[in-house]
Amino acid sequence: MARENGAPILPGATLGVMGGGQLGRMFVHEAQRMGYATAVLDPDPDSPAGQVSHHHVSSGYADVDGLARLAGLADAITTEFENVPAPSLQHLAVARPVSPAAASVAIAQDRIREKSHFIRCGVSCAPHAVLQDQADLATVGDELLPGILKTARLGYDGKGQQRVRTRDELAAAWQAAGGVACVLEKMLPLDFECSVIVARGRDGLMVHLPPQRNLHRDGILAVTEVHEYSMPADVAQQATAAARSIAEGLEYVGVLCVEFFVLMDGTLVVNEMAPRPHNSGHWSMDASDISQFELQVRTLAGLPLTQPRQHSPAIMLNLLGDLWFPDSDTPREPPWADVLALPGVHLHLYGKAEARRGRKMGHLNVTGADIDAVRGTADFVAALLGLPIPLSE
Repeated sequence: MARENGAPILPGATLGVMGGGQLGRMFVHEAQRMGYATAVLDPDPDSPAGQVSHHHVSSGYADVDGLARLAGLADAITTEFENVPAPSLQHLAVARPVSPAAASVAIAQDRIREKSHFIRCGVSCAPHAVLQDQADLATVGDELLPGILKTARLGYDGKGQQRVRTRDELAAAWQAAGGVACVLEKMLPLDFECSVIVARGRDGLMVHLPPQRNLHRDGILAVTEVHEYSMPADVAQQATAAARSIAEGLEYVGVLCVEFFVLMDGTLVVNEMAPRPHNSGHWSMDASDISQFELQVRTLAGLPLTQPRQHSPAIMLNLLGDLWFPDSDTPREPPWADVLALPGVHLHLYGKAEARRGRKMGHLNVTGADIDAVRGTADFVAALLGLPIPLSE
């Protein structure tokens, strides 16, 4: 079933994924729906994706024997998280098609290289300074404070980020980060955040999902809204064009999410990119004729890409482990029966055995005929679950 002379890898073949988390689980489900077998590499023998895959290689991401086993099982290989070692993807690419490529993932893993790529693509970033060592602290311009200090590597969901107002706070935060390479970004007057998911094939054809309006709480995505009124049309067009430019500049193959800040004056600046499906694209599982995970399967297998069509307005609610602890340290199951009694509610849980505060346990998609109905249902769901209301800012 393997590709010959660039031909698509057809159903019946095996698709592999590095990483066994929830994104891998949803990729596996989608690949299996389309007729593929699946193989997952993850060191956790009870990983969410490994639970449901045909094959589970329980191995470290840099283990040569584990990589060989995965390559022996899979006809093509992708990744479900950005911090998979890029050299491992390069190693796999010697034997099998791998998307996204190691070079693209390596850029997304390093904020310094990432910002350089954005600038090369003509996409505006927040004013910033690169801090490689102690001497760089003294060169920071006053105009960058107050700002946010972000470690160049291994930061996600608000991790590796500290707000700083003064030079003393900057120096202390840099020391607290371990003195590693960082980026200091100027804090800007933010109106809202949004993201765009694009998919690009090996032939260069690119499609995208509609731009998504996002609300974060404590650095973690809480709510995504996708409908015709979620943001001004010119902002949506700018964000889509910028995301496509970033993917094109990488000669990217796969699914890519690009996150943006929209400032109070309407200016759009890029925040970061994720070389994989993204939490903010989960709404597409129930409100689009092609989900972000089907796009991931199609790009990996070399299948044709067609422009996804959103058929319902949607709101996605992230479900963290805090919901299992409403009033004590003893976990209890949220009231799913009450939630699922509401029209247009779609529950997705990730198969994680233990609920922990701050841990992503699942998500809810709410769809309906119009956004007013969707918002009404989403607010009711939030009340049932004890989520902050109103959902939007």
